[in-house]
Amino acid sequence: MGITKQSPRQVLRTLTDSAAALAVLNKRGMLELRDPREIVRSLRDAEVFGPFVTVLNHSVRRNPHSVAIIDERGPLTFAQLDKQADALAAGLAAAGLRPGAVVATLCRDHRGMVLALLAAGRLGARVVLMNTGFAKPQFADVVQREQVAMVLHDSEFLDLLAAIPAAIPRVLTWVDAEDKVDRRAVTTDVLIATHDGGSVPAPENPGGIVILTSGTTGTPKGAPRDKVSPLQSAQFLDRVPLPRENTFVMAAPIFHGTGLSQLTLGWGLGNAIVFQQRRFDARRTLANIAEYRAAALILVPTMLQRIVDLGPEVLAEYDTSSLRVIFAAGSSVSPDLSLRTAEAFGDVLYNLYASTEVAVAAVATPQDLRAAPGTVGRPPVGCRVALYDDKRKKISEAGVIGTIFVSSGLSFGGYTDGRHKEIVDGLLCSGDIGHFDADGRLFIDGRDDDMIVSGGENVYPLEVENLLAGRPDVFEAAVIGVADREFGKRLRAFVVRAPEATTTAEEIREYVKSNLARHKVPRDVVFIDELPRNATGKLVRSRLEAITD
Repeated sequence: MGITKQSPRQVLRTLTDSAAALAVLNKRGMLELRDPREIVRSLRDAEVFGPFVTVLNHSVRRNPHSVAIIDERGPLTFAQLDKQADALAAGLAAAGLRPGAVVATLCRDHRGMVLALLAAGRLGARVVLMNTGFAKPQFADVVQREQVAMVLHDSEFLDLLAAIPAAIPRVLTWVDAEDKVDRRAVTTDVLIATHDGGSVPAPENPGGIVILTSGTTGTPKGAPRDKVSPLQSAQFLDRVPLPRENTFVMAAPIFHGTGLSQLTLGWGLGNAIVFQQRRFDARRTLANIAEYRAAALILVPTMLQRIVDLGPEVLAEYDTSSLRVIFAAGSSVSPDLSLRTAEAFGDVLYNLYASTEVAVAAVATPQDLRAAPGTVGRPPVGCRVALYDDKRKKISEAGVIGTIFVSSGLSFGGYTDGRHKEIVDGLLCSGDIGHFDADGRLFIDGRDDDMIVSGGENVYPLEVENLLAGRPDVFEAAVIGVADREFGKRLRAFVVRAPEATTTAEEIREYVKSNLARHKVPRDVVFIDELPRNATGKLVRSRLEAITD
């Protein structure tokens, strides 16, 4: 297969993007252009180890005794992580893990997960980041498809491990006393202790990382990230002023792109990352911000919703004045949530629109969210976004809905099972539907496969959901289509009432009718205690289909 030759225009665009990325990284303090030797070292490390080990190596050379992470067991410096990662890599090699082999991690956020990623990178092993919300069938399917040779996992997932062949070696990354782990079990602590001072030779090629899709409609697909240029960090930093040499509170799980990317960037900027909780707790998150005077909070919108819903009195109990950035990614932030966040924390919210496949697409700044609540903003440096209609003709008019296509150097090259997303004009389909406003800001109207056709009219559930979420008596809402003899599909709304609210179904229907077109009014309104979500906060609509009242 030959190498595709770039046109002069493409070459010029690549050079222009690279120069712009270097300027962004220099401005944010990610690269020191005055120290070309360090730039060369980092580029060389990236070619051999991949981005995660590269940023640790850079941090060790720059600030070895600065705190890198803080978890329930306390702090670890960059130098301590470096030493322990070397020992763990030697231990895993002794246990049979080879360069190019596939290792799965099934961990919450803590040092064991971080060390597993670093050790695998040192070995050149390929890492599959497993979702902590997996059921046994999903976990078993992914292990088989990805040809996993070893599993590194927390003790709370011992039961899940029964779904895969016993011959696959496993190593415990975190042990809770209540899980009654066999004393003979292999743990990362034991491997580190017994291989202290050990190391492994540099691999010939980086192992890479496989990030899994959300799996809300079945077994998740694998999107590989084999080689990533350090310049692509500029896509995150272009519109988000992440702080330097400060502290991040990491609420988002690092088994997915949001948490992992911001952990890597945070280190690159010399920050300490606070994990201090293995399960999300809104109050604990606020306490961590106050205790560590954190400058940045990394989370998904569902977590932000939980925090804001604590209310002004609870929020006032914690000093969060140190926050300069709240970085939310994974889905768009509703207009109501963006306004309430600004009221509670000031203009510090940045919403990243991205996906496992296309990676970075757009960023909404606090100014964007003030001017146009609900927007996901504009593409950062090196990214391009375009809309196409059903016949894949490009849409240029404001307000016209189309399928979103994205070009990003971080976009994947195909799923690990050989399938791919649709490509038009060199841009990758995100699977979302959206529109631009007159000022060029992007809005997400929903998922392509979530669209409901009722009585011949197209309805995107997100519009109705955002409307309902703005009511003070509604905690959250979801809308799906169900079979209807007359209209083909009718809308069913699932509503979680706010505490002590007595909202009725008729009030919900009348509210939608007074704000949106008649065909967008849900015929059915079902009140439930909570919406079904996966471990990354994404709504699992398939679970709603079985709920009727």
